[in-house]
Amino acid sequence: MYLNLNLPLLLLLLIVSQGNAQFGKNCELRQVKINLINPGFEYEMALGTNTTFDIKAGLQVALDPVLPDVYEEVGFFPAIAGQYRYYYNFENRQRNRRQIYGNSANYIAPAAAVFFPGTRTIANEIVKGVFGYAGLVTGLQRSYDSGFNFSVDVGAAYYLGQFEEAIYPVANLSIGWIINEKRWCVGR
Repeated sequence: MYLNLNLPLLLLLLIVSQGNAQFGKNCELRQVKINLINPGFEYEMALGTNTTFDIKAGLQVALDPVLPDVYEEVGFFPAIAGQYRYYYNFENRQRNRRQIYGNSANYIAPAAAVFFPGTRTIANEIVKGVFGYAGLVTGLQRSYDSGFNFSVDVGAAYYLGQFEEAIYPVANLSIGWIINEKRWCVGR
């Protein structure tokens, strides 16, 4: 059980360790963000020309796969989530004179998350234990000179934990501010 939940994070870390560090092309070197929608912190660091590793920790809205009808309601759980983002349209945005500050571009990413819901009662039964997912998302991120930042992504993931494991949708929304950054991108 414990190994199953760490497997997605281990795979994500393995992918990240294969990154080719070519700073100074497109991606911000690093940035720290505060997320207001899902309260918490987010750290994104460049791994290559168009790739970053994004990790966030805080409270996050998520499906609760333990419920009899998974889509009936969502939960609000402490979580750690990571994405290995490949931004595929930096050059196109630059050509069209759009800013790429704060990694303002579209991306695809393998994504993984682990949720720590604590003990809760579902259908008159006490349920405890962590659960997680690993999957693929596509999304976009936009940042502005004021530091305001938002990102949204959607996809599908394989959820695993103390329930019947299955593939469910994933949707993430982050709205907040960049509070610390190390700029290093073309066009600034």
